[in-house]
Amino acid sequence: MFQTTSRRLLHTSIPTLSEFSHIVIGGGVVGVATASELQQQSGNNVLLVEQHDTLGQETTSRNSEVIHAGLYYPSSSLKAQLCIAGKNKIYQAWKSGNLPVDLQQCGKWVVAQDEVEEEYLHKLQANARELDVPVNFVPIEKAKSRYPLIRANKAILESPTSGIISAHEFVAFHEAGFENSDGTVGLNSKVVGIMHNPGVSNYTVSLESDGEIVDITTDNIVNSAGLFAADVANMMLPQNKHYNYYYAKGNYFSYAPETPIGQRITDKLIYPCPNPNASSLGTHLTLDLGGQLKFGPDLEWLDVSSADEIDYTPNPRNLKPAYEAVMQYFPAITQNSLSPSYSGVRPKLLSATESKDHFADFVIKEEDGYPGFVNLLGIESPGLTAAWAIAEHVKNIYHK
Repeated sequence: MFQTTSRRLLHTSIPTLSEFSHIVIGGGVVGVATASELQQQSGNNVLLVEQHDTLGQETTSRNSEVIHAGLYYPSSSLKAQLCIAGKNKIYQAWKSGNLPVDLQQCGKWVVAQDEVEEEYLHKLQANARELDVPVNFVPIEKAKSRYPLIRANKAILESPTSGIISAHEFVAFHEAGFENSDGTVGLNSKVVGIMHNPGVSNYTVSLESDGEIVDITTDNIVNSAGLFAADVANMMLPQNKHYNYYYAKGNYFSYAPETPIGQRITDKLIYPCPNPNASSLGTHLTLDLGGQLKFGPDLEWLDVSSADEIDYTPNPRNLKPAYEAVMQYFPAITQNSLSPSYSGVRPKLLSATESKDHFADFVIKEEDGYPGFVNLLGIESPGLTAAWAIAEHVKNIYHK
């Protein structure tokens, strides 16, 4: 049988033929938060399954740990709505003492070096106002006196509600909420099959654990499998409804100055203006919670057909382009002060070519013809920020 960190008697307040009311597939931050929200609803009996031996081991542990403000996304998009709602839930819970995790509301600067980028910042400001996300322009001279090592030739747009958070502690917070509500966690449990049983209106999920196959029945399924979400969805859906994933790797680089800088570089996150229709926000300067600078992610499209083929080794060939990108806003940096650190991979619903022409939103939907089967696809940045709001959104699909 699969390993569990918490077990409960299999019963609900509603008679059912299934062992669980919901199975949530994927133990990243979105899956854990969703399982916790569902388990806290009266009558639910939720199983969270994760293929690794601990939670939060893939995309959740391989990102910038930024709390995004939500200013980049179209106002009608799920990315905008859930990012802002998730950010607000994080800060409200933290300020009220109900979120015991390490975080800092440090703020962010988006810097423009020429007229084209300055125009972009004004458009970003207009979008932020439409979304009711606070932003303000910082006078260039004031910025130079505060952080003389940061270059912004034309303009700086400040986002005061951006921040950083410990992803590990955020996962642990939701895991505790799930287990304290008597949820069940199945570790080392890989989904290898899903079958819809329309006669009894439930599902059979086949899990591989320790070389054995275990079949579990459930009334509902939440597919929050991250990089593997398209594969999981396609286990259930007919061929004509299959999803395709593309994988975009982001390399991160650690920073150790060759000679002492002798002054504070910044205590703000520093973002360049992204290229038009880019699939990422550019190679930015971010901080960890100890104040250490790091740079990334860049964008490297992978030629793999499955997440099982991903090589997470940071690509040393990307160091020079990253240095050249960072030098635009931090000219004191030297190439030898950077070293490859780690990488993460974003699940994309659009190819590199398609991403240049179209915005890719989160896909969160109950699949037609499969009642209770909810897919979460393309959950990339700002997924960490949005996780709590995504969880509430999924809960509302089931508990209208």
